[in-house]
Amino acid sequence: MMEEEEAEECPPLSPVSVVEGTEEEVTPPRALSVSPGTVRVTEAAQDGELLTFIIVSQKLSGTGEYHVDRTYEDFDWLQQHLFSLEDVPGIQGIIFPPLPARAQPNAPGKLVRQLGLLATGGTWTPYCRALEAYLQQVAGHSLLSRTQHLETFLTSPEPPGRQKVKRGLFNRLSQAVEGIRKDGHTEDVDDFFRTEREHNLSLTGLSRAAAERFLEVVQTEQKIAVACGHFAASLQLCVEAGDDPGQETFSKMCVKISEIMESMKKNVQKVAENDVTTLGLGLDLECRYQEAEKEMLFRRTCKLVELETASRNAERAKPLKKAAMDEIKKAAEKDFDQVSVVAKQEVARFQRARVAVLRQALVRWCELQILTATGSAEQWNQQLLAFRGPEPSS
Repeated sequence: MMEEEEAEECPPLSPVSVVEGTEEEVTPPRALSVSPGTVRVTEAAQDGELLTFIIVSQKLSGTGEYHVDRTYEDFDWLQQHLFSLEDVPGIQGIIFPPLPARAQPNAPGKLVRQLGLLATGGTWTPYCRALEAYLQQVAGHSLLSRTQHLETFLTSPEPPGRQKVKRGLFNRLSQAVEGIRKDGHTEDVDDFFRTEREHNLSLTGLSRAAAERFLEVVQTEQKIAVACGHFAASLQLCVEAGDDPGQETFSKMCVKISEIMESMKKNVQKVAENDVTTLGLGLDLECRYQEAEKEMLFRRTCKLVELETASRNAERAKPLKKAAMDEIKKAAEKDFDQVSVVAKQEVARFQRARVAVLRQALVRWCELQILTATGSAEQWNQQLLAFRGPEPSS
């Protein structure tokens, strides 16, 4: 997950607007009252099918902390409001921090399909870390962090409103058809975005495949741990009390081997846990962010299609409607330019940040695996010496 130090290396883009070919800084109305790097999702409490997350954040003034509890519906409420900032110039060029999928606590068979690596381990800790990363990304963004909705989400003792915009079925179908048409628009006026779309298409598939393969590794490790536990328990069943020296020797061997297998179980469990909390979270975040960039590039393509349509309409307009069509074209061109300027900055920031996140995940993964292997080797060496027994005196 991206820490505060990465946010400093790769600062969020500043919102800009394009005015007659120049970039003009737009100053949002207010700043967030908490420090982005201190936002933590400390735990998840489950009550039936309801998951409640405890969120702690340090006040920017340094005089205390905010403690709030939020459900997934509250996270979704925040995300929908971020998507609805239509009055901000170039907002559709932002790569919005991706919110993890909704978890269904009482549907274990669906959890892995829904959450992938975030559903492993038998606890909600990985899921909490993913939600924490989401909030830190939103709070660290120079534009998104200044919305009143984020301030309310992080500081209000009462849950935020949960009103949702309802859309009719036919409206959704028409939007889907229109989306397919625009998504197939391969030509672009900017080589930068044409190349970026190709890279994103490739990286989206590769990152998804990497996350799926790594999930298989973790699940295999968990199965090995379970098998070691079953073997250890089975060996304990072979232990019998009696006066038969052979049976006594056999029982002692079973006890020692059972202890070794139990130790192996704990070691493999720790390795699997390390996998999820380091590289697993990094791969999951990479996969979701590639999808988020894909959505941003698609929104820009939609703006390009709108501009091309407005240009054709202006060219074909009759004299009485020519002035009105030219104004529509001019507005579409300005809107498209604003989105493109913000999108280029977002892509550059994203590329720097994703490298830092994956590097940090890999380094931490290696460190923990080495630490776990070193501790396990020392423990197994002690068990081996105990299994061999004292060396005969010369």
